[in-house]
Amino acid sequence: MLPVTLTSDRVRLDVPTRADTVAITDGCQDPDVIRWTTIPTPYRPQDANAFVDALVGPGWASDREYTWAIRRHGSTWLEGVVSYRTERRDIGFWLAPSARGQGLVHDAVSLVVDWAFAQGAPDVYWECYVGNAASANVARRAGFAYTGTGDANIPNRDGSPATAWKGLRRADGTPASDLPWPAESYAAGGGLA
Repeated sequence: MLPVTLTSDRVRLDVPTRADTVAITDGCQDPDVIRWTTIPTPYRPQDANAFVDALVGPGWASDREYTWAIRRHGSTWLEGVVSYRTERRDIGFWLAPSARGQGLVHDAVSLVVDWAFAQGAPDVYWECYVGNAASANVARRAGFAYTGTGDANIPNRDGSPATAWKGLRRADGTPASDLPWPAESYAAGGGLA
């Protein structure tokens, strides 16, 4: 698929490029991004270039993973990244600390989920490592139903198993579950949103 651009009043989602190397590298220095993702650590400009060259472009070309840069409307600076992987129909994201708490990642997630539904996806899956309350808050606000806690699809950085909170949002709007979100998923502070 050719890359598509998605926009709201607050954000513009387009394809990350090598011009975003500094912003990607800076964002991936954040302790929360390091804690809640499996990015290389330490994260270097070479890692950002490899991300763009080996994941972003080939992901779009193969229809395996669609990755967007999150930018404030009217800005060229990358504030974060949101991706939709087609095999599991799942979404993932991170946001730089300077952009958190402004609704940018909420808009980005909503745009990508709505786009996936428009492409024919019957549902979109979300998960985060247990404890990432900011990610859980974004998922809740974006209409995901909590479906339980279980083994994460992506293991820890060292390859060991990880435990994840899981959620699902259906295209037809029917709730995927009536399970309550874990109390600790409402905690303030930390996270990627």
